[in-house]
Amino acid sequence: MLQTQRINGWGRNKFADVTVFTPENLSLLKDFLKNLDSNSIISRGLGRSYGDSAQLDKEKVVKLTNFKDIKLNEEKRTVTVQAGASFDELLSFLVPKGFFLPVSPGTRFVTVGGAISSDVHGKNHHIDGSFGKNLKNIVLMDGNGNIHNLFPSDENSSNSKKFWSTVGGMGLTGIIIEATFSLIPITSSFMNVDTKRFNDIDTLMNEMTESDKKYRYSVAWIDSLNKKFRGVLTCGEHIEKSKLPKDILQKSLDYNIKPLANAPNLFPNGFLNKFTVKAFNEAWFRKNPKLSFDDLQNLGQFFYPLDGIKNWNRIYGSAGFIQYQFVVPDEASYLIVRTLETFRKISVPSFLTVLKRFGEANPAPLSFPIPGWTLAIDIPANIPNLDSELNKLDKEIVNAGGRIYLAKDSRQSSEVFKESYPRLSEWLKIQKELDPNQIFMSDSFKRLLKK
Repeated sequence: MLQTQRINGWGRNKFADVTVFTPENLSLLKDFLKNLDSNSIISRGLGRSYGDSAQLDKEKVVKLTNFKDIKLNEEKRTVTVQAGASFDELLSFLVPKGFFLPVSPGTRFVTVGGAISSDVHGKNHHIDGSFGKNLKNIVLMDGNGNIHNLFPSDENSSNSKKFWSTVGGMGLTGIIIEATFSLIPITSSFMNVDTKRFNDIDTLMNEMTESDKKYRYSVAWIDSLNKKFRGVLTCGEHIEKSKLPKDILQKSLDYNIKPLANAPNLFPNGFLNKFTVKAFNEAWFRKNPKLSFDDLQNLGQFFYPLDGIKNWNRIYGSAGFIQYQFVVPDEASYLIVRTLETFRKISVPSFLTVLKRFGEANPAPLSFPIPGWTLAIDIPANIPNLDSELNKLDKEIVNAGGRIYLAKDSRQSSEVFKESYPRLSEWLKIQKELDPNQIFMSDSFKRLLKK
């Protein structure tokens, strides 16, 4: 059950030598915590956090690979799932039965526990909020090995505070064992998709604001190397079975998503440069129609296009990459363009720049989404002067009331973190109640909590 490994985040820019513990059942997990012979531990799912939030160098990491039970309540439209189950495994079970996840990030290869810890968001935040908003219950094992049944609203306010401190708490309140959450009923596994192409970002952002009123799901791709930051807006809805073409009616609730390719182990570090990415961005922009309505896409095409290339993170070479994702309120929307201009100035070659809208925040102290705009951009880690430029942007974003996503971060300073998450002291108080001996830690929070 104990295995020594060298692990890293999805960005492959920070590594850790750890001992991985994979318990077979709850009893062995309790015994492990009570007889812990190391200073700290952290839970880890499928390693899709981009930075160092699910690793702990020279310490122990817990993986709940054996915790995958799924129980569906069709009448209540809820599902109870153990934390080690992946969204892919969950969708394989749910979709044929006529249900979809309430919220999904851009990959289906995340665990339920990881989704709660990161409070993941998707293309429907303006309608359905983050994953945490859709949770009904969390079963948590604290630092003493005790089990807590946590609820979002409860007569016992302490219970509710522990629930919301666990949502977005990056695994530091305890080990998530199980969760119950609501589902979206569907009659087909296909999406009705509208696509619009824009030659400048101002027009695109205006249309995105309007699309909030019309669509459940929306996302924009930005050409970050273009002078006007042109882009493509994609909006969608679940399509009813009755509206499907006759030739796919028998496949109306199929869930069969397979990768189209596998990225090789070795990519040269200079493979992604402004010339190759500029050519890709040009092709991608032209590939999309100026205006297209009612296109039929399956779940993989619409929600998980990057999953089509297995191990796509290898494309950035051995140096790895950083995903810089931040959110700013509506009144600071100018920082979207300011950030893109900064990256263009230092010749950041990004083929993956994504813009989304956020709706209302939830009560979790460390949850990332707040109402406004969120931009995510992949940046090769070996760009000259990158860190100094990002530090400048960090300060502007924080001063405007924004913040950086903890599940993507691998470099923000303790000062920026503490200023941008103003309820940190409230969270720390609850965290210490659940983990009085402070055994839960990560490389990320060693950096973020540094005095």
